[in-house]
Amino acid sequence: MRVTLKDIQAPIATEMAEFEKKFRSSMQSRVLLLDKIMGYIVKRKGKQMRPMFVFFSAKLFGSDISEATYRGAALIELLHTATLVHDDVVDDANYRRGFFSVNALWKNKIAVLVGDYLLSKGLLLSLQNDDFDLLKIVSNAVKEMSEGELLQIEKARRLDITESIYFDIIRQKTASLIASCCAVGASSAGADAETVEKARLFGEKVGIAFQIKDDLFDYGTAEIGKPVGIDIKEKKMTLPLIYALQQADWFTKRQMIYHVKNNNGKNEVVAKVIQFVKQSGGLDYAISQMNKYAEEALQILHSFAPSPSRTSLEQLISYTIEREK
Repeated sequence: MRVTLKDIQAPIATEMAEFEKKFRSSMQSRVLLLDKIMGYIVKRKGKQMRPMFVFFSAKLFGSDISEATYRGAALIELLHTATLVHDDVVDDANYRRGFFSVNALWKNKIAVLVGDYLLSKGLLLSLQNDDFDLLKIVSNAVKEMSEGELLQIEKARRLDITESIYFDIIRQKTASLIASCCAVGASSAGADAETVEKARLFGEKVGIAFQIKDDLFDYGTAEIGKPVGIDIKEKKMTLPLIYALQQADWFTKRQMIYHVKNNNGKNEVVAKVIQFVKQSGGLDYAISQMNKYAEEALQILHSFAPSPSRTSLEQLISYTIEREK
């Protein structure tokens, strides 16, 4: 029987409930409109994997969750939520996690200001409590996320993303955030600089495996049924496609790149690309790379002392590569 996220979260259920209260408190505003939007954002929370990584990483190095750990988790959520609100404006997206986006309900101007507010609340939360080490870790992650997004935009115009550039992009865009969660957890529990860096690297490898798994969903699995092809429709170069193109002869490669560039959302064209990727071993290669990064994360984790939290993080690694959505 596969372990669910709820099962993994069980050992820190009390801490997660306490965190939710503290997080909502950290977002409060005397401006009625702003407070209403903050309430809406809290209600549409996702899997909450980020605070889980923070708390379990902290518990690797200390039995109790400190106020600094709660603040670190809140800082990550505030700054990350700010980037999501701004992303929805940039992408002109009307939905996030099945809910209307902030810009869809309150328009772009308000959404940008809401993102700015969340960013400032995160900065103030750290500065008012002298959490400079935590602020440095999370600010660096936000910088990396922005650079990764811009690198992807720059390369996507010509569809010339190589495998090494792909890994640079996902390390910055996705993995840097999970890496910062683990580093913040370790730092807030009083771990030394070398241990914090090891925890950060652990999170980075989990984050890379997580993103490769996301890439695979585009091609369909036994669990989620038919392929969705959204990445291909949006002209995103993900690992299965990059590998397949590397294996192709010049003519086939040119033909497939043309299909990606000019698919115009046509399902039959997207289906051709998906079939090409599957026949070229793109999915098998991506799965092997995902498993490699998960194994490397596990090796780092096993350098820490055995504990219930280490077991929970092992389960989170398994969840990352086995999840069905």
